Amino acid sequence: MSADIRPARASDVDGLVAMEEAAFASDRLSRRSFRRLVASRSAAMLVNEQRGRLAGYAAVLFRRGSGSARLYSIAVAPSGGGAGIGRALLDAALAAAAERGCTVMRLEVREDNPRAIALYERNGFARVGRRPGYYADGQTALRYARPVAGRDLPVGPEAREPHTRRRTLS
Repeated sequence: MSADIRPARASDVDGLVAMEEAAFASDRLSRRSFRRLVASRSAAMLVNEQRGRLAGYAAVLFRRGSGSARLYSIAVAPSGGGAGIGRALLDAALAAAAERGCTVMRLEVREDNPRAIALYERNGFARVGRRPGYYADGQTALRYARPVAGRDLPVGPEAREPHTRRRTLS
């Protein structure tokens, strides 16, 4: 797997929408949301490209005055599962957070997504909460956090921060 990760461009939106539809059954980002994320200064929209096609993306949100980054969404094209693309995107998301001076990254993941949970736990994320009924279909979200750039900071309940909505998948 080549780690050809770059910032998303407006010309990527059609591919992002197609990947979103293939990867998620519900709680999908819309075309409009992708356009906003690509153009936003408070987001890092990263894509992995393989042989000229999008193989995955990660959307990271930042809030002015906060040392916390939020992995809003991550997805890998069905044909790319198991190739290390999710790990490469997660590493790039953490690097983007470090570049912005963030000290912690947070995320939510569906409780019924063991593959994504394993990815996060293998990469230093610790479970910090659980939110029943978080997703549109009523599924529970598990909340995770980890220090950015290997910083030794608390990520347990004492470091909790409120979240809005979204899921992550690898």
